[in-house]
Amino acid sequence: MKIIAAFCGCLFLAAAAAGQSVPAPPAAFDRPALLVIDIQNFYFEGGRIPLVGSVAASLEARSALEAFRARKLPVIHVQHMPRGIERFEPGVTDPQLAIQANVAPLAGEPVVVKHSFNSFLGTGLQELLKERGVKTLVIAGMQTHMCVEAAVRAGADLGYDIVLIEDACATRDLTLHGRTVPAASIQAAVLAALNGSYAKVVPAADIPGALK
Repeated sequence: MKIIAAFCGCLFLAAAAAGQSVPAPPAAFDRPALLVIDIQNFYFEGGRIPLVGSVAASLEARSALEAFRARKLPVIHVQHMPRGIERFEPGVTDPQLAIQANVAPLAGEPVVVKHSFNSFLGTGLQELLKERGVKTLVIAGMQTHMCVEAAVRAGADLGYDIVLIEDACATRDLTLHGRTVPAASIQAAVLAALNGSYAKVVPAADIPGALK
């Protein structure tokens, strides 16, 4: 470990001497919880509303899950259901509504069922966060421009520090007045609008280093 530290220190000094900027490590999150929103089968290939890059986003969300689980930090899943369905029952509920395998909940991880875009509306999410003493809400999920954005704005309005994992969410092409807006443009516009106002937008690679 001392050898590694010395090597890293030498690299830092060498970069500084060469006039190169050295990125600062991410600041530690204050009492974080991970919120994984609507990463469900219907957003993947063969589903009713396939998104652009849903598999890649789910894998980045999984990496965040693994970081939180390794540190025994709170993880909460959100699952969108039609009205009248309050929980997923294997063999009974439409399998398209199942949480996708890459981010499947482990035993003991709560699953909040919602029926609207806002994960806080008409659910017990706020109570779960209060019980766990959460201050920073780290968010991954689908769709970026709908339920993810709604949770970011609602969470910020409730006083949480919001961190949005940019590569752990996904969206799709949209149309307006006959014009198609590509998913990449939707993603960039939403992230740019939220960053610095309602949230801090970061890549998944920054998450482990910001967890105590």
